[in-house]
Amino acid sequence: MSLIKVIPLGGTGEIGKNCTLIETENDIVIVDCGISFPHEEHYGVDIVIPDFTYIIENKEKVRGIVITHAHEDHVGALSYLLKEVNLPMWCTPLTEAMVRSKLEERAKLLEVKINRMTPGEKFKLGEFEIEPIQITHSIPETSAIAIHTSEGAILFTADFKFDPTPVDKMVTDETRLKELGEEGVLLLLCDSTNVDREGWSHSESEVGPSLKKIFHQAEGRVLITQFSSNIHRMQQICDAARATGRKVSIAGRRMEMTFQMCRKLGYIKVEREDTVPIEEAVKMAPNKIAIIVTGSQGEPRAALSQMSRREYSRVKVREGDTIVYSARPIPGNEGPIWRVVNNLVRQGAKVITDYPTPIHTSGHASKDEIRHMIALTKPFYVAPVHGEPRHQKSMVDLLVEGGHAEHRIFVLENGDQLLINEEKAWIDDAIQYGEVFIDQNANKPVTDAVLRQRTGLAHDGVFVFTVVIDQRDGAMANRPRADVRGMVADKEAIEDILDDLCTILTKYQPSELLSQDYISAQILEAAQKIIWRRTSQKPVVIPIVEIV
Repeated sequence: MSLIKVIPLGGTGEIGKNCTLIETENDIVIVDCGISFPHEEHYGVDIVIPDFTYIIENKEKVRGIVITHAHEDHVGALSYLLKEVNLPMWCTPLTEAMVRSKLEERAKLLEVKINRMTPGEKFKLGEFEIEPIQITHSIPETSAIAIHTSEGAILFTADFKFDPTPVDKMVTDETRLKELGEEGVLLLLCDSTNVDREGWSHSESEVGPSLKKIFHQAEGRVLITQFSSNIHRMQQICDAARATGRKVSIAGRRMEMTFQMCRKLGYIKVEREDTVPIEEAVKMAPNKIAIIVTGSQGEPRAALSQMSRREYSRVKVREGDTIVYSARPIPGNEGPIWRVVNNLVRQGAKVITDYPTPIHTSGHASKDEIRHMIALTKPFYVAPVHGEPRHQKSMVDLLVEGGHAEHRIFVLENGDQLLINEEKAWIDDAIQYGEVFIDQNANKPVTDAVLRQRTGLAHDGVFVFTVVIDQRDGAMANRPRADVRGMVADKEAIEDILDDLCTILTKYQPSELLSQDYISAQILEAAQKIIWRRTSQKPVVIPIVEIV
């Protein structure tokens, strides 16, 4: 009896870090390989990636990676995986261009075989037959992926919506989705991000008229922030600018790279004379320029965030500027976004985060669109993905209300093994699973120990204890010294801590004091206890033992 395993390494019970394995006895196919972003307590962490241990341990079975689309939460971790296991990849032309750009930046010496895939054209990977299906999302060339197995079709919706009037005219292939439903979909892994939103999502093309109206009404410069990968939005900004007599400029490295690449490849159509470098834009009449800027999610290093702190040298916010947030906050980013907004308002800017007509529309399906996907594909089993637990629960409720048997709905967590054979499906014991925190300055993982130290530094500072030992008699040469940063402790408290440590050190034998490693470990343990007793704080303690 054949057995199919579906193993999410990311993207279930969370939004982001999408990476799922489909496995049989002999073959594994990976769908997507993305990142997520850290929480506020993850100090110094830039991105979070899946733990690839299971892939590395089973690398002989892996036939390749299939990419649904080019968003970072679906491709951002590729450079980290491919450094460990160099696998072939299948994706569409735009996705290839964006992936190659990221690989050149993050893994310059890595040579990766990237194969082109085209919606409607099937290809083989081991015993699997892979079928990309055209789907509408907020980036061109998004593909749902049907993986045809011996037990039936496993369908990844990818991030999707049913947009009847997309900017690029490439509508979701509902005909093929319906055919799949008639043929039999064994399992549907369905985007659940917006399952709690009633109705249907707005069409991307509805945003253009709103932008045009704002551009027309604004007396000064317009700065508009969005996701750097929202190519359709960039096109509409260019169209609105041209219609209102404004030139377009870009502020932000990632945005500029994406804009220029898509312009070169024909995904953004704008006349050369309608764009200007940022150095020229700041010299133009305010009502003649629109600037697309990075920073829609309050990212500290992004252009708009730096502008809000008056740290961005290329553009300074002026009184009379209109700043448009053409993006929805990712859950958890609300605090940083509002801090940026408030700083911009203090500088005299008019900030638009909402408008009577759409200035942003989601690329994810709302409740009625999800119902439509279920009706088209008629899946036997369903697993909600690309959603937090609250979204997964809402999806279960929606399915049960629609008559779907509850025992054929699976709420997965990262690391779970969903096993399917010709008779049943069930969740088995989880594989070894975790997540890896990356500091992009060093481009290396941040260990749990380092993260604990950073947390200690952020909360209670650092206590450096220096003691000098005379090698002639194995005794303290003088009174130890304390260097304190970030602790809330007065001079008297520090002296009391030093007194306690001195008392402890006098109890050690000369031979023990002359052993740097041993006495450093003893000081560390003793200092942590003493500092907690004296101050109720847990700073990072750094013992320095000098033997002279």
